[in-house]
Amino acid sequence: MTTNRKSASGPGISRRGLLQAGLATAAVTAIDGTSDILAQSQAPSSAHANGVSAIDIHAHYFPQVYLDLVADEGKRFNASYNMTDKGWYIKTPAGNNGPLPTSFIDLKARIADMDQQGVALQAISLTAPMLYWCDAELSTKLAKAWNDAASAAHQKYPTRLVVFLTLPMLYPDRALDELTRASELPGMRGVYLGTNIAGKDLDDPLFEPILARIEALDLPIFLHPVDVIGGDRLKPFFLSNLIGNPVDTAVAACHLIFGGVLDRHPKLQIGLPHAGGVLPILIGRIDQGWRTREDLKSLPQAPSTYLQRFTYDTITHSKATMEFVIKEVGVERIMLGSDYCFTMGYSRPLQFLEQIDLGSTERKMILGGNAARLLKL
Repeated sequence: MTTNRKSASGPGISRRGLLQAGLATAAVTAIDGTSDILAQSQAPSSAHANGVSAIDIHAHYFPQVYLDLVADEGKRFNASYNMTDKGWYIKTPAGNNGPLPTSFIDLKARIADMDQQGVALQAISLTAPMLYWCDAELSTKLAKAWNDAASAAHQKYPTRLVVFLTLPMLYPDRALDELTRASELPGMRGVYLGTNIAGKDLDDPLFEPILARIEALDLPIFLHPVDVIGGDRLKPFFLSNLIGNPVDTAVAACHLIFGGVLDRHPKLQIGLPHAGGVLPILIGRIDQGWRTREDLKSLPQAPSTYLQRFTYDTITHSKATMEFVIKEVGVERIMLGSDYCFTMGYSRPLQFLEQIDLGSTERKMILGGNAARLLKL
């Protein structure tokens, strides 16, 4: 697909072009008007490059209270958390992580890192192994502990941190209650979900009432790979991350598309990590399947049209790939991301963006204008 395709109704700008123009105008308005939060930012001047505040849409946080709860009440599920001189480790039935640096936990270290990076604001989220591995009681406790601590982090640094809340998704009634409660906490700007929930895909009917409520609250969703597909073949060579993560993102997106979630919830905004994973590069193949397979004909329009329903971060580690994704989905859908503070992320996310062939207005949109609009800053 191309960005200058004519509409079926006749010559002139396409519907996609009109959408892009409208979003671009909104993004520039967000840049020029900026937000109350960012207008008061205590970030250094380097975080306001070219007159726009740098917003990191993809940054992870582990509150100490959350980790202590895993260590204490997680024991009956064989979950644990422990700190060592090499870093800290978390282990759950859904997977393990570590060694990880204390900057995931230490807010002062985080803010210092943001200052060094030139990032004015982070949207913080939980990450793997998430909280989908335990019973209803503990999953709800973990969600509440994380949400309360992340909101407290925002209140400590109101101009530097906002939050994507987390939910006990396997238990819809509890998830809806926590969504109602947590969405009212200071600093909450969206919802964070795994690309799958303990092996259940996001088009599973179990999640329908939760997604409907998120849409009604007008909260964006940010996805992240967890418990990825691949099994034993991806265990060597860190392939579960290198390959598993971007593939799982595409699988989740396809379930949202072919499973009808995006059609049932036309106002739902969903962010895909790692620049959409392998979805943008495979979209032509996915379209071909829709054109030729009878079992896919129930989808009312080509899968490629749904690329406009997602947003994407900048985590590709490839100038050419990033420029391809921008061309494929539109600059108005791209936002700065770091994957803070994993080694597979960017220690200097702004420097990566500087490599990309962009005009001044486009660069400002990705740097912070698009995120400011999405997060209603």
